[in-house]
Amino acid sequence: MANHSFSRVPQKVPKVKTKFRSIQTSIPAPSTKEVLERLEKVESRSMHGQLPLVWDRAENFSIYDIAGNRWIDFTSTIFVANVGHSNQRVVSAIQDTLDHPLYSCYAYANPIRANYLEKLVRFAGAPFEKAFLLSAGTEATEATLKLMRMYGQKYGKRRLGVICIENNWHGRTLGAQMMSSNLPQRAWIGYQDDNIHHIPFPYPWSLNGLSGNDFFYQGLEKLITNGINPKTDICGFMLETFQGWGAVFYPNDFVQAVEKFCRKHNVLLAFDEMQSGFGRTGCKFGFEHYQVVPDLIACGKGMGGGVPLSGVIGRAEILDLPEIGNMSSTHSANPLVCAAGLAVLEEIESLSLIDEASRKGGILFDALHKLQRKYPDLISNVFGKGLIAAVLFKNPITNSPDGLFTSRVAERCMQKGLLVVHTGRESIKIGPPLTITDEALLEGIDVLGEAIVEITKETV
Repeated sequence: MANHSFSRVPQKVPKVKTKFRSIQTSIPAPSTKEVLERLEKVESRSMHGQLPLVWDRAENFSIYDIAGNRWIDFTSTIFVANVGHSNQRVVSAIQDTLDHPLYSCYAYANPIRANYLEKLVRFAGAPFEKAFLLSAGTEATEATLKLMRMYGQKYGKRRLGVICIENNWHGRTLGAQMMSSNLPQRAWIGYQDDNIHHIPFPYPWSLNGLSGNDFFYQGLEKLITNGINPKTDICGFMLETFQGWGAVFYPNDFVQAVEKFCRKHNVLLAFDEMQSGFGRTGCKFGFEHYQVVPDLIACGKGMGGGVPLSGVIGRAEILDLPEIGNMSSTHSANPLVCAAGLAVLEEIESLSLIDEASRKGGILFDALHKLQRKYPDLISNVFGKGLIAAVLFKNPITNSPDGLFTSRVAERCMQKGLLVVHTGRESIKIGPPLTITDEALLEGIDVLGEAIVEITKETV
């Protein structure tokens, strides 16, 4: 992932003491290296490569390491802590479940599951009528793939084709990686599914004067030229709500063209809402920005407030396609995660976090665009909506994407008490808990600006 090796050796850095940050030791903190080395001996290396920070605890929008240093969190772990880390309503719901006690019952019924699913379906709103709960986001996208293909079988499609978007990401299991277009990441599979197709993503720099509508049909034409008949050979269309690595949203007319295509050819429209769901973008779900209505939405991350909870939400006609026992999982819908999920929804509503994400998004993007205007030779783009953003960096001489500079900025932010999402490429992603205060949000952007200045001076 990384194109920059982060030092594990404690480095002397300026001390920081503000209302929201505290750096009082060398960074990484003493003993960080030892913990990382212990993990390396017993854990798959695929889990490693993050910024060298050993978490001790996290509360609301603050992260504390094993030495007591405190960071402003611009990651929400990875867009999970929408209602804040260790949210008290969520903690209390989990504790009540443990005290009952019932935290696992396989597919046997329990009242907490009924309460949660009723609330979840109401939260999603029409036309969504049912949900299927799982543990991980990639399970939800796998289930979505299964449902799309079962729908195609029901309506007599000749082939069970699914159209996806290049560079979208849907998870690490087989079907999810087939729908993603990262060839090196899916090389382990050993073959390609001929009925999973990819068309280009409409990046602003790829449109070349075309509308989103025209760009979509240009990409679709290549499939038709290769003998794909949408009416008989396509059963589903999967969209990641925005391009993950850069928080790049589609042009509205691109997605509206996709919806029109799906309705014309009896194709299910599905959105992968892992990063964008549950208020993150200033709407309940990110698809709402496009003024379309999907058939299925795959959810996770912010859904559980920190516990492993994911799901697929859709119309009853689709969710009831699998026979009894055909789609279930050992830990699906256990009382503990349902209690946490219910608390998340209650907290989103009681704190008006959807409106707050929209309002705070205005503050965030105003500040980021000011940074871009201040450093136009370094920042090529700022993308996102609500409280999900990405800052893309470029080399001021070549104008090419600059992943190394970006990684060094992320590392410097860490040394100064701000944790950002290090993508390993030219983007830094920002996604604080929706509960972050305006003051902390602005302080975090100031720290990012300071880091840009310092790394620029060091690389001259």
